[in-house]
Amino acid sequence: MEFIRHLSQLRPRHRGCVATIGNFDGVHRGHQMLLQRLLQHATALHLPTTVMIFEPQPTEFFMPEYAPARLTRLREKLMTLRLYGVDRVLCMRFDPQFAQCAADDFIRHLLIDGLQVRHVVIGDDFHFGRGREGTVSTLARAGERHGFTVESYPAFLLNGERVSSTRIRQALAQGDMQLAYELLGRPYTVCGRVGYGQQRGRTIGFPTANIALHRLKSPISGVFAVYLHGLHDCPLPGIANLGMRPTVGGKYHLLEVHLFDINEMFYGQYVEIEFVKKIRDEQRFESFSALKIQIEQDVIQAKQALLS
Repeated sequence: MEFIRHLSQLRPRHRGCVATIGNFDGVHRGHQMLLQRLLQHATALHLPTTVMIFEPQPTEFFMPEYAPARLTRLREKLMTLRLYGVDRVLCMRFDPQFAQCAADDFIRHLLIDGLQVRHVVIGDDFHFGRGREGTVSTLARAGERHGFTVESYPAFLLNGERVSSTRIRQALAQGDMQLAYELLGRPYTVCGRVGYGQQRGRTIGFPTANIALHRLKSPISGVFAVYLHGLHDCPLPGIANLGMRPTVGGKYHLLEVHLFDINEMFYGQYVEIEFVKKIRDEQRFESFSALKIQIEQDVIQAKQALLS
């Protein structure tokens, strides 16, 4: 899969494609439906698929203090899009100039001059351009004038409710990992590189792999039964704490993973953590002894959850 970071990086070979546009946060089942349709049209037309995304996401630009936690960082999003057969990702920087781009200019510069799209697949709630003035109808009328077709799809429903990134965040916040799984079509995971910590877990018999989240907000927090992928051929069971670590006075979000019966060092490795079941919320303990007792109980629950 090819990653195109800016419009200026487009080359003649990038022109002529089937495209879709959106945030694709989480790449959930609704997004997957669009991607499947995108691939069908691309195959029929013998053209590559292009997904256009934005960095930062629009809500992060307009309301950074109120923007919701991301389900996926950019790297995680790209890794997931690759799984669904996407040929190219065009990432547009959402800055003040882009925010003032009129809908007609968006169509002209990006879709016609930039990508020379032949077909566009979008959700039925799609808006674009300055003040969200562009709609599905705007795009369809432009397609009639400039020779590309537009196809919009209704929301993907699960149990009669719309599948959305917002609904997934709500499920994660409530610790409902099963519902998040159903909405995503796969387990919820977080990726990152293992770094050096303060080694305090070793002092109480629970060494941890420390993974910086590189995000201002996390959609989940607490203690979880997990699997770690990326070190061995099979996933490794363990328990994880994701949060601020109040007992040791933590000041930023960190993911700490303790693997059962594994003592090897794997600093610098890029790994993926699969969250299986929430054990409890994060809490502050008065002493490391009290923390150790609680972790021992957490490990029992986590092993039961992973073996059931």
